[in-house]
Amino acid sequence: MRTFTWPIALLLLGLLFQTVAFAVLNTVVPLWMEQADAAVWETGMVGSFFFLGNLAGTLMAGWLIRRTGFNGSYRCACVLCAVSTLLLMAVSGVAAWSGLRFLTGASCALVWVVVESALLRAGTLKTRGVLLASYMVVYYLGTVLGQLLIGWFPSDMVVVVSEVCGLSVAGMIPLLFARLKSDAGSGELSPRVEIRPLLRRRSVVLGVAGCMISGVVLGTIYCLMPLFLKHQGMSHSSVGYWMALLIAAAILGQWPMGRLSDRYGRAFVMKCQSLLVIAACAGLMARGGLMAPSLVALGLAGFSLYPIAMAWGCEEASRDELVTMNQLLLLSYSVGTLAGPSLTSFLMQRYSDNWMPLVIALVALLYMPVLIVGGHRAGRASR
Repeated sequence: MRTFTWPIALLLLGLLFQTVAFAVLNTVVPLWMEQADAAVWETGMVGSFFFLGNLAGTLMAGWLIRRTGFNGSYRCACVLCAVSTLLLMAVSGVAAWSGLRFLTGASCALVWVVVESALLRAGTLKTRGVLLASYMVVYYLGTVLGQLLIGWFPSDMVVVVSEVCGLSVAGMIPLLFARLKSDAGSGELSPRVEIRPLLRRRSVVLGVAGCMISGVVLGTIYCLMPLFLKHQGMSHSSVGYWMALLIAAAILGQWPMGRLSDRYGRAFVMKCQSLLVIAACAGLMARGGLMAPSLVALGLAGFSLYPIAMAWGCEEASRDELVTMNQLLLLSYSVGTLAGPSLTSFLMQRYSDNWMPLVIALVALLYMPVLIVGGHRAGRASR
């Protein structure tokens, strides 16, 4: 059985276009608000609504997939992203933009659930790791390209909105030529699975905790790192290039971290990642010449927390449980992405920008006892 079939390749190509669109928006929206003299807490609130949309999209994904299949759900997500982005030019104000970012966040979560579930269902226990690693590489490659687009083209709203809508349309085109496995309707998709029995498994609990921690880390980075860099006196294009460096490091970290977790256990690798995240945040607070190595370290460790935690949570899941398991892990991730920017933006507004890296470091530190106490047996078993 081939690992990369034609439908999977087309799915990843569509994901690449759509991820570029999400990446551009995630960076330019905080910058637009800063240009409009919005307060930091207002920027954080708009960013939090994007992640609240992630939460809503994750909850409704299973229902939508059962009724429209993977292809139909993916097309709905792309259209929702394009429409919610287009409306940014028609309305103004924190409340209106929060609502539109909520819709964009829901479309983003739908894309995640569709792609991750389709890949997990298409793979086997021996190929899921490769498929998941490829998914993360494509996702972060799209994110890097999105940051580079900000530096290559003007950040004018009309130009950016046109780019995003065009990318969303382009993201749908590859799936017009591919029929994803188990995408023929509700009859082929897995039945509803109860979550309570899943939470009795040690690997699931630790995977859920890891995804939540990852959500806090990545949510804070995506929402507030552009603002943190801008407050260091950087231009919009410079912010885009520094964000590209951060996410380029994330791409480079996917395969090594995944292979190390297979060899030495997920608990051990996640402990090392947490320590590296803490060190990177200390470097960001020190600033100076440590900015570049700190961003690289944060990209290598912080962005690879999620796939390892997700793989950990799905280790004991059967084929019929994969969509529900994926929703559960994404739900915990979405809770983290919602809580992280909300708390951090308040602390940045009230005290200083240093609270952005400090919150990330504290969350990584709090995860260490969980890994030490609960991950010893599960980590040894996963080797």
